[in-house]
Amino acid sequence: MEGIALPHHMFSLCPFKLMQPATTSQLLHKKSRSTYIVHASLASSPVVPIPRRSGNYQPTIWNHDFAQSLKSDTNMVIIEKVYTKMAEKHRDEVRAMFDKAVGTLSKLELIDVVQRIGVAYHFEKEIKSALDTITFNEEGASFLALEGEEILDEAQDFTRRHLKEFIKENVNPSLLSKQVRHALELPLHWRMARLETRWFIDVYEKKKDMNQQLLEFAKLDFNMVQATHQEDLKYASRWWRELKLGEITMSFARDRLVENFLWTIGVIYEPQFAYCRRQLAKINCLITTIDDVYDVYGSLKELELFTDAVERWDIKRVEKLPRCMKICFLALYNTTNQMVYDILREQGVDMSPYLKKAWADLCKAYLVEAEWYYNGYKPTLEEYLNNAWISISAPLILVGVYFFVTRNITKEALDEFENYTDLIRCSSMIVRLADDIGTSKDELERGDVPKSIQCYMHDTGASEETAREHIQELIGKTWKKMNKECIAYSPFPQSFISAALGLARMAQCMYQYGDGHGAPDRETKDRVNTLLIESIQNVEELD
Repeated sequence: MEGIALPHHMFSLCPFKLMQPATTSQLLHKKSRSTYIVHASLASSPVVPIPRRSGNYQPTIWNHDFAQSLKSDTNMVIIEKVYTKMAEKHRDEVRAMFDKAVGTLSKLELIDVVQRIGVAYHFEKEIKSALDTITFNEEGASFLALEGEEILDEAQDFTRRHLKEFIKENVNPSLLSKQVRHALELPLHWRMARLETRWFIDVYEKKKDMNQQLLEFAKLDFNMVQATHQEDLKYASRWWRELKLGEITMSFARDRLVENFLWTIGVIYEPQFAYCRRQLAKINCLITTIDDVYDVYGSLKELELFTDAVERWDIKRVEKLPRCMKICFLALYNTTNQMVYDILREQGVDMSPYLKKAWADLCKAYLVEAEWYYNGYKPTLEEYLNNAWISISAPLILVGVYFFVTRNITKEALDEFENYTDLIRCSSMIVRLADDIGTSKDELERGDVPKSIQCYMHDTGASEETAREHIQELIGKTWKKMNKECIAYSPFPQSFISAALGLARMAQCMYQYGDGHGAPDRETKDRVNTLLIESIQNVEELD
């Protein structure tokens, strides 16, 4: 199967057991999430007109022709005939640098540059071998801290204070002050890897001690990987256009193909995982549309019927729903079944129970929030988070990732999806809290249930500023829990663990300056240009 790689190689804030509801009314009290699609007749039954809300979402700023026109200087033909030879030459040169590196400092500096410049995936064996020879202390790793490591917390506070003083005393722009401001804005460990790579290549090029061979390899590799991502986006765009779901639901739902694909780069960017990105783009588009069905379009009764249909995976259950909701279910049903078929054909593993359960859990969590909204109920922060780490859709995404990147699927790993391992819970919680910080104001104005910020304000009487600080602290605490899960024994391959980290990082990127997913004409537009359109210029010619 294209793009499936060999195996690479958290936290339970409000744990609960997901049980199978017996009736539709019981669904209202389940805290889970899911999404469904149906093969039903599209003929609408007579219904009493229901007033529909509008999210007033911006139309897409990227059309199908844009995606299909992507053709950088490093298109696939050039890669195969020219750039691959250049990359192989530089890769051998960089590999030799590991052999020549002597001493702890020299090895760590090389590993740091190789990772930040975006080519570490070429040298996993060399990096592991180098790290195995090094004895570490705790200096300089405060954002990799685990719970209870107060010394690292103190080191982080100490460093932050002095870096802020440095900025005050050095008002003139310089390469060093640029790096300091960048570090203070968001720690490296929390940043989306691919955007950080593009930023660091520009910084590294200006360093006096930069290695020209390493720089040229990084530029080549960035352009080559970008060309792979462009092909992935073209594939996703063709699928989205043929599905026509965006056209059918455009009166109320967000049409965000490109933004949904951008998420996949944040989750897992390496070129060998093209199949995973292409399938995740489909899941993300369905999530966005169905989320808007629950948040904006459906009445509570309709949402109960839709949720029941998803949980039972039964086309007949949507016969009484409006045409657009039938089509949403059908799109979900067909797309999911095709994914199940592909994995079963290639690997002999039936992912159907796991993917259906994840969709059902998502939709049930959506339904809980819809019930809160229609009943005017204000949940406590604990109630909200107990449901919201699922309604953010991250568990569903990570279930898909596991099947899309893993060749050696194991029962031990599959068992972890029953109640979702702490690694999944931590990643999901960071996505949820980052989303709330970036979007809660707009969503409340649009008409939605209170988010974590408002729940904390209601619980404690705190100001919005204080509530935001509290939620930011929760993000930091959750990162510590996830750091622990990433080094603990796990039945998951490293590729899955890296993807769970990548999803959390992508959320902090997407919502860093507000709702980058719902209003994509600002920072998100620039990031699409950087990662998918503009290749790096002045790359050396092949001899």
